This record gives sequence, C-alpha cells and structure tokens, in this order.
Amino acid sequence: MNARAYRGTALLVAIPLLVTAFTISRPESLPPPTFPAAFDDVGATQTARELATVAPARTPGSLGADVAADWVADRLGSFGFRVQRDRFRATVPGQGRVGLENVIAVSPGRSPQVLVVMAHRDNLGTGQGANDNASGTGVLLELARGYGLRGTTSTGQERAPTSPTHTIVFVSTDGGAFGGFGAARFLESSPYRARLAAAVNLVAVGGPGALRVEIAGDRPRSPDATLVQTATASIERLGLVPAGTSPAGQLIDLAFPFSLYEQAPFIGSGIPAVTLTTSGPRPPAPEMDTLDRLLDRRVGQSGRAAESLLGSLDEGVALSRDTSSYIYLGPRIVQGWAIKLVLMAALLPFFLAVVDLFAWCRRRRIPLAPALRSYRSRLAFWLWIGVLFAFFGLLGAWPDAEARPLPPDVEIAGDWPVVALGIFSVLAFVGWLVGRERLLPRRPVAPEEELAGQTAALLVLAVLALLTVATNAFALIFLLPSLHAWLWLPQLRESQVWMRSGVLLAGLAGPAVLLGSFAWRFDLGSDAPWYVVELIA
Repeated sequence: MNARAYRGTALLVAIPLLVTAFTISRPESLPPPTFPAAFDDVGATQTARELATVAPARTPGSLGADVAADWVADRLGSFGFRVQRDRFRATVPGQGRVGLENVIAVSPGRSPQVLVVMAHRDNLGTGQGANDNASGTGVLLELARGYGLRGTTSTGQERAPTSPTHTIVFVSTDGGAFGGFGAARFLESSPYRARLAAAVNLVAVGGPGALRVEIAGDRPRSPDATLVQTATASIERLGLVPAGTSPAGQLIDLAFPFSLYEQAPFIGSGIPAVTLTTSGPRPPAPEMDTLDRLLDRRVGQSGRAAESLLGSLDEGVALSRDTSSYIYLGPRIVQGWAIKLVLMAALLPFFLAVVDLFAWCRRRRIPLAPALRSYRSRLAFWLWIGVLFAFFGLLGAWPDAEARPLPPDVEIAGDWPVVALGIFSVLAFVGWLVGRERLLPRRPVAPEEELAGQTAALLVLAVLALLTVATNAFALIFLLPSLHAWLWLPQLRESQVWMRSGVLLAGLAGPAVLLGSFAWRFDLGSDAPWYVVELIA
C-alpha cells in the first residue's frame, strides 16, 4: 500500500467538512396560534381511561378492536362529524390475515390543503394499553371536539367550534402497534393523499418520560425542518424541555431507515410528519402500560402541545413539503447532502490506494483474473443462503406478515424457531463446505497469488461502496470501517496474529453499530441480531 498517497488524499476530506460547516442553518418556527388554548386536560384523560376500561384488549381483528372502533366512531359522531370507516385486511405479525379499520372524521377548511392528526387505538392485547395508545386516542378525540360542528366541552357545555383554515382530518388508525398498517392504508387509499400538507401523530403521550419529537422515516428522508422546529417550540412554550433522537441516532436512522411510529410512512412518501410521544424510540412494554401508570398531567401537557402545533400549522404559511434529509441539532440543522458529501469524500483515500495497488499488480504482470473468478463461488454460497431462507419462508418456518416494522414486544420478535433454525444452519454449513472445496489451494500459494487475492477482495469492496452510494449514501457509515481497516491487511501479513485479528475485527465496526443501535436504542439486547433477521423475513 502507498501509505503516503493514502495520507495525502485523506486531507481532502477536510474540504467537504468545511463545506458542511457552512450548511448549518437555523430553521424558522411558525408563530404560535392566535386563538386561546382550550384543550380540556380532564376530558382527554377521562376519555383515555374510559377506552382502556371499555376495551383493554384491542388487538387487530379481535372483538375488543371492533368495540374500540365503534366507541371512537360514536364519540366523533357526537361532536357532529360525519364519520367515515375504512375497513381493510392485512397480514399482521402473530395474528395472520385479519380485518382492520380506520375511523376518520373531517373538519372542512377554506384551504384545499389538508392537515392530518392521527393516533392508533389498537394495542398488543397483552395489557390495558392505557398509555399506548388510549392516551393518544384521548388527545385525538379532545382535539377533534374543538373542531366539531356541535362545539361542546367535555362537560357538555356549548361553545363556538373552531373554524380551521386548512381541512383537518382526524384519523384513528388500526394496526399502529403492529407496524403502522393504518397509516400506510390511509396514504394508499385516502382521497386526500394528494393534498396532504403535514401530519401529527400522537403515541403514548401519558408516560413518565419527557415529551419528545420523533422524526425518523422509512426512507432516508427528514420532515420539513419548519414543522420540527414548530413542534419543539410548542413543547417549549409549556415550560418543558423537549427530547429527541441524538445526532448519531438520526444518522443511523438515515442510513437504516426504521421507526416503530406512524410518522415514518408519511415521511417516506414525501409528506412532513412528526410524532409526539413520552416514550423513547420504542413504545412502552405492555406490562408497564396500565391505568395506574397513566399520568394525567403528562396527557394534558401533550394535548396542549399538540393543540398549539396544530393551530400554528393551520394559521401559518403552507409548508414546502420538503423531506430532504438533515441532522437536527436543537435549533440548528446540518444538511443531509453535505453529510453525504463528507461520507463519499471519505471513500477517496481507499479508492486511490486500491487503484494504485491494482496498477502496481498490472505493471508486474500479476494475474488477477483467477482471484476475481473465485468470487463466483463465494457469490454462489450467499445465493444458496438466500434461496434457503426464501424456501424456509415458503414452508412457514419464518413468521409472515406485511412489509412493516415488527413490534419488538410480540412473541415472534424474539422467538427463535430452534428446529427450523438448526436445519437451516446445517444446510448452510453444507453449502459452505461445497463452496470452500472449490477455493482450497491445491499447491503452495505464491506471494504474488496471495497479493492478487487481497487486491481482488479490495476491488470487490470498492464495487460494494459504489453500490451503496447509488442506493443510500448514508449507509456508508456501516461500510467505511471495513474499507479503511481491511485496506491494511496486506500490509500486516507478517505481523503478529493478534494485530491482524484486531484489524479484521475493526472492519466489522459498521455492522456492530447497526446491531448495537437495535440492542441499545430499542432495548432488544441479545435479541437484536434475530430481530434484524425477522425484519428481513
């Protein structure tokens, strides 16, 4: 390796870093609403507690789910809304093919643009679902009451209803606890989908944690920064300190787009959306989600923040529906394109070193074709793994559901099918033996041949890097450690075993970061590798 050229090229990374510093900007927040706050804390908490009592088990397709849907529809109807009920079917993790239902109410406005307020009403069925998500449903219904045609308070007193500028659609979704089925259905089938300006999702807003804003999407995008800043300001106006995902967590979410909340499909579809929650990236565990743990004070604070945010959006200027990526740093943002530029610039030292090594081998007439052909056998092994995995899926060995995020608290998320996994491992090992037989040397390997193999490996890594840039440049954070660490393995061929092993392991830091994120941020622990495999299934 030409270490001098590598070090010289590494200095070029400083240029995009400097550019990134100049892209830091401060997004503007929409002004607070002009109408006085009218959110009824008592009404919202009473509604949440009543739903958790009337239908504690609201698993999609169950009798409790039907009771909850009728109950929400009756409440919305009592406010003067003409209630729409959208019934559909989906394959839910652990439940099979079941019927689901979104309950929708519309408050017409003068503008053709539409604001969406949503909260899922289902739960996993193993607890009362008081916080997740009777609390969100209670806030949703209390907000809808203010825009209802009859304009009554929770005590039945008459008051003038709020006349919105935008059309406001209140959506009580189904299947939200199982991966956002209701939100995905609304985006698919709603007649308003072409006019959506923004969406506010309410989930687990009655817990002990700080009120936070979730902005991860199911594609490498971020919601409009003005929306995020306005949501943060709405919380700050209550004298609270808003929480959110750390910059490192946001970068991981852009590199591996994933969220358990229903703002994700909206952002992935190019519609600005945020989730207000008192939980972390993962909803509360069912055993902790009981009525005695529901905090009335926190439900009221969340409701007032949501009311303020909705009022600001309704009275403010139209959002640009900009879902370009960025990292949110409190009141400032770093543009995503600048971060991608830095990541791509970090490829330059690796590419220069590999091209230099390739040219060095060519000048000395070291043949690379046999080493490159060996990747046919390696690729055949991984194709065998993929075919096996798909075949076991067809046989029903792996759980089957729609392509939505799997809730960590369902049994299949951490349930290892031991027999199927054992058979799969044995067949994979047989494929490894067959592939390895074709790769074993038949004679002593010359130093030139060993170098040719290492050069071919680095060339393959370079191709993987280019494919990553073409699909999602943020995902380079998982690949860059491999590129820059394994580049020096040829240099260390005569070093001690512990040093070579350390460099080899350092190259696996990228996948370790991804699994560590699931293990720590989503509290999956040792189940993180299996959970990722379940996501693939």
